[in-house]
Order: sequence, then structure tokens, then C-alpha cells
Amino acid sequence: MKKDIDFSPVTGVKLAIAKTETPDGIEWAVYLINLNLIELNTVMVTSKGYGILDGEKRQTSTLRHMIQELGAQSIAKVESIDPGVFILTNEFWVSYYILDQIFDKKFIFTPGSFDPAHFRLIPEIGLEGVLHS
Repeated sequence: MKKDIDFSPVTGVKLAIAKTETPDGIEWAVYLINLNLIELNTVMVTSKGYGILDGEKRQTSTLRHMIQELGAQSIAKVESIDPGVFILTNEFWVSYYILDQIFDKKFIFTPGSFDPAHFRLIPEIGLEGVLHS
């Protein structure tokens, strides 16, 4: 049962939503950043958006991504993201193993996170966006 699993606190793992300028326009993507000196294994990332728009409850599809191994001090592009969902709360649930220990953390980006005043350069990926740790 879940209550019997020891979930140690997550350290050294961040999630970023950043933009890239291309000839076709601006593209946004979600990146998982491992700052640890050890690899992450069997990484599972689920994402969904939800909120109230025009008085109605809205929710996106839940997406699931599997990364078999994310090396020490490395980055993985998890998914592209449509800026149309920035008006929703965007939730990312990340679970992974380090050796035989499981870790998991929920990263939540609220609609206010995507105010351009909050954008900054994310040095680990060299792109501008929003960082959550």
C-alpha cells in the first residue's frame, strides 16, 4: 500500500516550462532537470491541466511519459506544451528511482506563473521560461 512506501524528499530535481524561438514562431516545452550527481531511473511524468473557464470546469487529457534513465546532471525534454493551456493550472507528477529508493513530487504551475514578469533565464537549459523546484 502507498502508506507503506517511504517517500524521501525530492532534492536536485526541477521542472521548467520554457520557450524557444524558431523560424515558425515561439514553441514551448516542458523540461525535467536532474541536478543530482546520480542518475534517475524509471522516471514517470504525468501531466494535466485543470481549472474553471467561463464558469465551467475544464480539464485537459492526462499525458504520461516514461524516461528509462536520466543521467546525472542532465536534462530531458518531456513534452511540447501549447500556451493555450497556460490559463489553466498545470500539474506535473514526477516519480523516479535512485538506486532502490522511490521518489515523487508534484509540480504545480498556476495561471499566474506564466505572466511574462515571472519569466527568467533558466541557466541549466539556456532558455527563458518558468522554473519550479
